[in-house]
Amino acid sequence: MTDLRFATESDLPVLTALINRAFAVESFFKFSERLNPEQTRAYFESGQFLLSEKNGEIHGCVFVEIKADRGYFGLLAVDPAHQRTGLGARLVAAAEEYARERGALHMDMTIVNLREELPAYYEKLGYRACGTEDIPPEVIGPIKQRCHFIRYTKPLGKARE
Repeated sequence: MTDLRFATESDLPVLTALINRAFAVESFFKFSERLNPEQTRAYFESGQFLLSEKNGEIHGCVFVEIKADRGYFGLLAVDPAHQRTGLGARLVAAAEEYARERGALHMDMTIVNLREELPAYYEKLGYRACGTEDIPPEVIGPIKQRCHFIRYTKPLGKARE
C-alpha cells in the first residue's frame, strides 16, 4: 500500500525525473523531455502535486488545480516499473476528491491526440471528450508531428459530508 501526500519544493528533482520517465513514451512526437525543473516549479504557483510514496520512494504523481467550481488535473505520471497496478486510477480518484472537497463540481483534463492509448483509459474512469484546443508551444516544447489537445470532463458531484 502506498501513501499519498502533497509535494513540496524539496521534491522537485525527483518529481521532474518521475514525470520525464513516465512521459518518455511521447518521444515519438517530441524532441525534448516533458518538463525541466523550472517548469515543474511553476506548477506550484497554481496548484498542488499529489504524490504516491512507498518506503520513501515516489512512484506516481498528479497535478491538480482549482478554478472556481472546476478542477483540473494533469501530468498524471506513474513510474514505468509501477504502471498497470491501478496506481494511476488511485491518483486520479485522489485528485477528484481533492477538487470535490474544494467545491469543484467538474474535473477537467487534456490529452495529446497522438496518445491513442489514453482515450479508453480515461473513458473507463468516467471522462468524456468535450472538445479540442491548440497546445501552447511553452507547454509541449518542440514537436516532430502536429498535434493538439483533446479536452475531457467528468461531473464530480458533491463532497462527502
